[in-house]
Amino acid sequence: MSTVRFDTDHDAADLDAVDVVARDFSDADFSGQTWAGRHFHRCNFREADLAGLLTKQAIFSECNFKGTDFSGSRHLSSSFRHCTFVGTVLWHSVFRNCAMDGSVFRGCRLRPTRFDNVDFSLASLGAADLRDCDLTDCRFRETNLVQADLRGADLRSVDLLGAYTRGIRLDGADLRGAHVSNSLWAGAHLNRARIEPAQAALYAAAHGLRVE
Repeated sequence: MSTVRFDTDHDAADLDAVDVVARDFSDADFSGQTWAGRHFHRCNFREADLAGLLTKQAIFSECNFKGTDFSGSRHLSSSFRHCTFVGTVLWHSVFRNCAMDGSVFRGCRLRPTRFDNVDFSLASLGAADLRDCDLTDCRFRETNLVQADLRGADLRSVDLLGAYTRGIRLDGADLRGAHVSNSLWAGAHLNRARIEPAQAALYAAAHGLRVE
């Protein structure tokens, strides 16, 4: 696979089956396109229009999505590793079997969005608004979720081991089958959250109760 570096803004070059490196796509309009098997490395998509975009097995590494519009987009088995999402619009989009490990999210519009079997390990989602989001089977290992709002979220079978969860809000969330660290049971807001009996025992132990 060849590597292409573009110097002129918004070239109409065919990007199929190429690696794209250090390309500036600021303010570009790619809405409604389909990208399959493409690799974008250190590219700048600042304030680009990616609404309705479909990606399949695409790779984005160290890319900048500040102010980018991803609304209504779909992403299947794609990777967004160590990318920056600041003020990004992601609502009404779907991420299925994707990797977003090591990425940073700040001030993004994330709901309603479906994240199905997505790897957020080592990502930063501090104070993120993920209320009512479907996060089934996602992985948040060592992820920054400090003060994140996940009220009403679907967190069934989620992996939260090692996640930083101080001040996390999980009221009304479905945590059945989730794998969590003991610190979450001690410090999270869990009013009316749905859990399993085994989890209830861990919650009790975290609060100094003896289950006999």
